[in-house]
Amino acid sequence: MKFALYFGNRGFFPETLIASARDEVAQAVKAAGFEYLMPPAEMTRYGAVETKDEGMVYAKWLKEHEGEYDGVIMSLPNFSDENGAVAALRDAGVPILIQAYPDEIGKMDFEHRRDSYCGKFSICDVFHQYGIQYTILPPHVVHPLTPEFDKNLKDFAAVCRVVNGMRRFTIGVIGARTTKFKTVRYDEITLQKYGITCDTYDLSELFYRVENLSDTDERVSAKVERLVNYTDFSKVPKDKTLTLAKTSVAIDDMIDEYHLDCITLRCWEEMQTVLGIAPCVLLSELNDRGIVASCEIDLCSAINMYSMQLASEFPTACLDWNNNYGDDLDKVILFHCGPVAQSLMEKKGTVTDHKMFAKGCPGCGWGSNEGRIAAFPMTYSNCKTEDGKLTFYVDEGKFTGEPIETEFFGCGGVAEISGLQNKLIKLARSGFRHHTAVGKGNMADILREAFENYLGYDMIEL
Repeated sequence: MKFALYFGNRGFFPETLIASARDEVAQAVKAAGFEYLMPPAEMTRYGAVETKDEGMVYAKWLKEHEGEYDGVIMSLPNFSDENGAVAALRDAGVPILIQAYPDEIGKMDFEHRRDSYCGKFSICDVFHQYGIQYTILPPHVVHPLTPEFDKNLKDFAAVCRVVNGMRRFTIGVIGARTTKFKTVRYDEITLQKYGITCDTYDLSELFYRVENLSDTDERVSAKVERLVNYTDFSKVPKDKTLTLAKTSVAIDDMIDEYHLDCITLRCWEEMQTVLGIAPCVLLSELNDRGIVASCEIDLCSAINMYSMQLASEFPTACLDWNNNYGDDLDKVILFHCGPVAQSLMEKKGTVTDHKMFAKGCPGCGWGSNEGRIAAFPMTYSNCKTEDGKLTFYVDEGKFTGEPIETEFFGCGGVAEISGLQNKLIKLARSGFRHHTAVGKGNMADILREAFENYLGYDMIEL
């Protein structure tokens, strides 16, 4: 991540504080693990922007570096002029974080008093009037060389990843929606309005690619090695391992050739009847590699998985709201057959013959990666397309790591969510699906900021 740095000024406030701000903000960005672009101090008076002319100079500099930065950090060492700020940043095209310096007790004389506390309101007010989107985070004023600002920077970086990643991306839809699952229907035209392109491919293309891969293909051999080291394949017949490897190579090829940012896959019943496998473990491995992959053609869950992976830089999962956990009304077992990324699980899973398919066709469902989801704080989210709008919910909870009996099929985990029962009623009445996407960590505020403020999605509160 790289940020363009901006420093504001207002003439009758102390300009002597700008030089130290340039050093301190740059130091903070570097310490947080990010890179920066900073205009030369001689480009404007005092190395900051005050007038409209100086703003235009800054805007020209920014344009010359277009594509090099992910966001702008706007630092207010003093009150700072809003007109110069508008001229400088109205066409920035990326998220803008506004940081204002705090005043210090004992340094409130005319030579040192900043009034950035008040100036931040003026900048925000005028930006709002001009329709310039910006990010403000608590505390209202913060010194760059503090843990609070370090957190602000990392949260802002996550917002930038989500916004810049989701303004335009392509989901590969491999296979048609399963007829029995009208719950995962979506509107492509609505999604395109938000920059989300859905490219669809028939399962016959995937099957054709699998059938035309040789057993001795180096990529297939390498994929076999990758899969057997990824999780426990000890129970899987060799011919099924080979078919799973070929299917994984074929999916990889489609992702590369069609320039797909993420995929959703029709995972039953043709996979079982034609190939004799269940692709769960392949989706698990894709997610662990950083390629978002949802099952059951749940494209909306893939969108949420993608957003949370951008925010957290960690694998995500699509899970069913599946079972109550005893009598605890705030706990639920979130489950899926086996596509959960290994890094979200307590330990390596075990690949089995998918019990749902084995019930009617033993041996046709090898590929379910069974195990348990680890304990961690989590964010859960999903979306729907309805009446031309893309609407999301976002909330947080935690996986507790509490035991689920061994006989429980698939990959599940106990999640605790405060006020769960009322939230389930809201989801059910609002027409959301039986799946939810989950990610590791507390990302709700980051996602809301990106979704509402920059991307223009609709939100409901649970």
